[in-house]
Parts: sequence; structure tokens; C-alpha cells
Amino acid sequence: MSNADDPRMRGFRRRAEVADVLKLLEERVKPLPPRRTPPRESAGRTLVEAVAAPCDVPGFDRSAMDGYAVRGEDTFGATELAPASLRVVGTSMPGESCTSRVDRGQCVRIMTGAPMPEGADAVLMAEDARTDGESVQATAAVAPGKNVSTRGEDIRAGEMLFEAGRRLRPHDVGVLVAAGVDYVFADRRPSVNVFATGNELLPPGLRPRPPKIVDSNSPMLAALVERDGGVVIHNERTADQPELIRDMLQRAEADVLLISGGSSVGEEDHVPAVVRELGELPIHGVAMRPSSPAGVGFIGGRPVFLLPGNPVSCLCAYDFFAGPTIRFLAGRSRDWPYRRVDLPLARKITSEAGRVDYARVRVVDGRVEPLMVSGAGILSSTTRADGFVIVPRDAEGIPEGATVTVYLYA
Repeated sequence: MSNADDPRMRGFRRRAEVADVLKLLEERVKPLPPRRTPPRESAGRTLVEAVAAPCDVPGFDRSAMDGYAVRGEDTFGATELAPASLRVVGTSMPGESCTSRVDRGQCVRIMTGAPMPEGADAVLMAEDARTDGESVQATAAVAPGKNVSTRGEDIRAGEMLFEAGRRLRPHDVGVLVAAGVDYVFADRRPSVNVFATGNELLPPGLRPRPPKIVDSNSPMLAALVERDGGVVIHNERTADQPELIRDMLQRAEADVLLISGGSSVGEEDHVPAVVRELGELPIHGVAMRPSSPAGVGFIGGRPVFLLPGNPVSCLCAYDFFAGPTIRFLAGRSRDWPYRRVDLPLARKITSEAGRVDYARVRVVDGRVEPLMVSGAGILSSTTRADGFVIVPRDAEGIPEGATVTVYLYA
């Protein structure tokens, strides 16, 4: 990179439009190939192929009650005062084969989930039976089929369980396992490296001490990645030295790289130059507030997101650019993952035309109040806020009383 192209200590000559950054990502980032996934690992994943049941569920006729397996017709007319007498000829227990056979006037003691014996077509509940040694007195009639779970009544072999495009829920996993499905073809969970640069950074878990600060961006980014369907496979911090940053990026093996810090125009902001050296950096500097020093590059075809070190800027750049990309790679919608409400603005939001603004707000008595905080390093402002409002690039602020869309953090 020539000195003329180096923005350090010079500032950005131009900033990319947010819409152009999003368009670039949609054009350049391609879906990850699907993978064969066992059902127990498939929750939250999106099916690429439909899934059919390989066998019946249940796979045999079984009792739905504790009681006695009977021939229903043998109990017809039975009452408390005029019970039907049946002889017990065996027992059927869950998980064990039943070799007994029920003929006229006979029954088999049976537990819930146990296989129905040959000849029986109903289960007399224990509450409707009086035992007398080797015989049972049925005090109520039970119709054929009553209290019996028949083979395939839940799922039939060959039945379509789920169509392609379904995002599997925890109980879907239970159905897949119950139906004997060995694997499904689902989208991959994109792997993500979370990197942080800065001479001033301490690892999470330590207390800040002047002139050091704790790396709060890395755990925040890891949680965001998990929310969006990705998995962090490596997390690393390094000092603001080009050779260390270069080595860190050359060792990266993930589908997506997130780099917090070192993206601006200070003397120690080496990340943009290193990304250019190892790949390409089509975006450096975005017309938005906060997060104007954000960037998007590619190394070996993998997207690299340059996220400002200031915590709110880091969150904003992630939500605008990295989050939609990770969700897309995880088979999810690129849309914001926040609930939206439309409410009137209690006070105006000031902005400048030509940039997109990410304004933190509170909702008080059904009205939207902008937080009087502009610093991109005030991370606690996001916890005091209920959400945020996006001010479009062509607007010179939003006047009091206007209806705005609030993206709610909760």
C-alpha cells in the first residue's frame, strides 16, 4: 500500500455507503456446503433435504395403560355388580418380548409400553379390575382397540417428516430419533475466529488497571455469534504489531474472521494494511455513526470483518454487517434478529444527512426517548437502552412526534 493510500493519521478520503457494503456481502458470500448431521446435533439447523421416516413409530402394538390385555368382546356387558371373569395366562413387560397368547376368557397382565400379546385387542385398566388369585374380575367393558397404541399410529414408514428449509426445533430432534433417522442433510454452523488487537487489552476475567482495559468485545462477539447460529472455534488477542497480526490471520481456519480493534486511522491501526497484504480490503470506512472505521475484506475467499475497538461501534458494525453474514451461512434470514415496535418519538434525534445513524433509545410510557449518550466507548449505554433506532442516510435527524421503528434488544 502506497503512502497516498494509507489513511493512518490522515483520515478517510471517502466512506462506503451502508447499502453498498450489504450488497457486496450478498454478492461475495456464498452458502456453505451442507453436511451430514446426526439428529442429536441438528437442533437449530436448517434442513437442506427433506427427511422421510425409515420405520413405523411405534414399531409394534403396545399398551397405553397399566392393566390387562384382553379380547374386548370378553368384557362386553361387564359392570361392578356383574363383572366378567378372566383367567390370567401371562405377563407382558416393557422392553421384553411377549410369548403369551390370549384366547377366549383369558387375559395377560401388562404394563404401559409393553407389547400386546397375540389374540388381545384391548387393555382393561387396572382401576377396572379386581384380582382373585389366577383370575381377574373385569368391572367395566372395554371396546376393541381401547388403550392400545397400534403400530405406525404416530409415524408410518416412508412418511415425510420434514420438508427442506425447516429449521429444526428440539422436539423435531426427538421425532427424528424416534423414527430411527440416522442422519439429516442440514446447513453447517459457520465457524468463526474472534480476534482482538490492542496493546492495552487484558484478558476477560481480570480487573482493569491503568493504563490497561479488559477485552470486553471478544466475549460480547462470541455471544452474538452463538445467537446467530455460528460457533467460535478460536479466540485470540494480540498486540498492535503487524507481524503478530499477520501471523494470527495466517493461522486462521474459520469460515468467518472477526477482528476487533486496530481498524481506524491511528498510527497503531495495522489491521487494514495486513488484510490488504494477505487478501483484499474493498471496504474500509463506512458512512455511519458509530462504526465509521469498520471494514470488510476477504482472505482466501473468507469474509473478514474489521470491527472498531470502541464497544458500541463494535456491536453496531457486527449487527449491520457480520451478523447478517453469519446468519446467512447458518441458513437463517439476514434480517435483524430483534423484535420491532413502531412508536412516537418523545424528543428529536439529531443526525447529519449522508450517513446512517444507530441511535440508542429507551421506551418510556409508550414513547421513544433517545439516550443522551454519543460516545462509542460507552458500552453500558446499550444495557440502559431498550433498543435502537436507525436514522437513514438521507435524513437530517427525526423530529419529535414522528413514528419510528425501534429494534428491541430484549
